[in-house]
Amino acid sequence: MTLPYLVSYLDTELRIAQIADYTPALNGLQLENRTGKVTKIVAAVDATLPVMRKAVAAGADLLIVHHGMFWSGLQPWTGPVFQRMQMALDAGLAVYSCHLPLDVHPTLGNNAQIAQALGLTPTGGFLEYKGNAVGVTAEHAVALVDLVAQFKEALGGGAVHVCGAGPATTRKIGISSGGSGSEVAAAAKAGIDTFITGEGPHWSYTLAEELGINVLYGGHYATETFGVKALAAHIEQKFGIPWDFVDHPTGL
Repeated sequence: MTLPYLVSYLDTELRIAQIADYTPALNGLQLENRTGKVTKIVAAVDATLPVMRKAVAAGADLLIVHHGMFWSGLQPWTGPVFQRMQMALDAGLAVYSCHLPLDVHPTLGNNAQIAQALGLTPTGGFLEYKGNAVGVTAEHAVALVDLVAQFKEALGGGAVHVCGAGPATTRKIGISSGGSGSEVAAAAKAGIDTFITGEGPHWSYTLAEELGINVLYGGHYATETFGVKALAAHIEQKFGIPWDFVDHPTGL
């Protein structure tokens, strides 16, 4: 598979040009490789130096990530920034990043994949950002304790921090991965009684108590492993390119 062809396919499938995002996300191909070919893909959450080392060791010539190389904004090419570039160039590792375009994808996105893992069918959206609903909603009645257990299982046994200020049986569930926990007020305004997210600031918990909604915090990193895995698996199914997932959790 040629790198330009695969990039063109991904840009179209993920609607890179149509989904507005934070400027440092710089969605799409961030770094080419010399061969212009893709024979092995590694999926990961972050394009950091430790992750890129693991991707090179796995024999990848394309790294697909949720948070790209320029997530922290403009930086001089010194220290670890230079080491990342040098390693990727020497190893022939291309880097493709997809942030909000992957979050909002109706089947491969983080939120859609979390919903699928919980047996939920999204029927709407919330948390609009520049014309696109980042989160998904589902009308579903389930005991909160059972939903928490299902979420833990979906996270591979990972910890789930629970603010149980809402009903014991859910009616409307909202899902938005990563750092969306600060959007508790927006979730409540959307009629959501149980908000599933990654992480949130301290005050998001106390606000959820005051608003009377449940919040399930599954971790920023953990909730954003779903999309890159689904995307890499999709590429393998469609084009036959093998892939691995590099797990490098932050615990946050």
